[in-house]
This record gives sequence, structure tokens and C-alpha cells, in this order.
Amino acid sequence: MKPKLTDCRFLTALPVFNEAKTVCSVLDEVTQYSDQILVVDDGSDDGTSELLARRTDIIVATHPVNRGYGAALMTSFDYAADHNYDVLVTIDCDGQHEPQRIQQFVQESLNTGADIVSGSRYLKSFDEDSPPPEQRRLINHQITKKLNQRLGFKLTDAFCGFKAYRVGALAELKLNETGYAMPLELWVQVACNQLKVVEVAVPRIYLDETRSFGGKLDDAETRLKYYYEVMNRAFARLPRDCEEIRSIRIG
Repeated sequence: MKPKLTDCRFLTALPVFNEAKTVCSVLDEVTQYSDQILVVDDGSDDGTSELLARRTDIIVATHPVNRGYGAALMTSFDYAADHNYDVLVTIDCDGQHEPQRIQQFVQESLNTGADIVSGSRYLKSFDEDSPPPEQRRLINHQITKKLNQRLGFKLTDAFCGFKAYRVGALAELKLNETGYAMPLELWVQVACNQLKVVEVAVPRIYLDETRSFGGKLDDAETRLKYYYEVMNRAFARLPRDCEEIRSIRIG
């Protein structure tokens, strides 16, 4: 018998930084598929905080200053563990993920026993797929290929923010990277701890192809170098019982 969704206590978390244009419409959708919602407001200063304060259907954790995408995710990890949730779903707040798939991710976690159910925009095609910005596609392909070669994964999308985590497995991860590339450190630690990963196909939706990564990271070459630096720091930080992975370097 398959585990029932109703037997699972799950939390949906959204890391948010300056998303005043989309935050209300996205949350209105998310509330249709999840009754436990955490928004991590990562130091927004564009009116997002005021919009969140008007809502009574969400929990808000606030960073007084912008600390980074990775820091916002780590706050959601800590909250899920501290409040005894079984599964944590993370979804971005820019309209590029479909909230109606939240329960599918939770059910996939229950059915497969996966520690991480990771969305993939490249696992299969959907009629509504948007063509990806070419530089982003190339970098995603390159980094995903490197992770597969060095860590034995079979990923098709290393960067999708739509994921479901078994909260108990998060205790195995010792994360340090607070920036945008923290998920790359996460993959390194997933390999070290031999966690089970399953990918789920999601549509590829790009509402704003000019969306900024922030500062110097908008330059593709700089961004790729940053990704390599994050992964190499992650390898170097691993404990000695992961010696084989610990000695890996990329770049």
C-alpha cells in the first residue's frame, strides 16, 4: 500500500528577496496546495515585506539584511527540523514553478523513499516549455555533467529550486555556502552521505529571461568560475571518511 499524503506532515517554503511583483499571486496559488507555508524574507526592501505582513495564511521568517539564497534555504531547513515536519518542499517565488505540483513532489518522496526529490526542466519536454536563455542552459549542462562525472549522479538539472526533502535527511548536511550556488555544495554532501535522489520532470518556464543573478554573477564566465569555487570548497570541507570525494577538484 502506498503511503498516503494525508499521513505526511509537510511544509512548503519559499525563499524571497524583492519579489513584490509576484509574491502575492504565487502565494495565492501555493495556498491551494499546501496549508503549511513558510516564506523566508531575505532582507527585501522593495515592499515585499509589507505585502507579507498583511497575510494571515503564511508563516514569515525574516532576515534583517540580505544574506543570500543559500542562507534563506538553510533557514527553511532549520525551521522544518525544529517543527518536526516529515517533508519540506522548496519552491521559488518568481512564477517559474507550478504550485499545483507541490503534492506530487511530496507523494513521490513517500512512494520512493527518496531523501531528495529534485525538479528537472530537462528530464522531458512539455508543450508549454519556454526556450531557456542559451548561456544559462550551457552552464547548467556543463555543471550538471561535471557533477555526474565526479559524483556518480544521473542528474539532468543541477539547479532547479523546486525540490522535496526528507527532513530527517537534512540533519546529515553541514552547509556553509549562503549564496546562490549553495545547492552545488548540497549535491557534494548528498554524494558524501549517499542520500537517495529522484528527479521529477517539471515544465521549463522563463517569465523574465533578463532576470539578474546580482552584480558580477550576471557575467556568464564569472558565474561559472564562482560555481567551480563553491564546489571545490565543498569538496575540501568534507570529513575524512569521504576521502575519495574530498580529493576531487573541478575546473
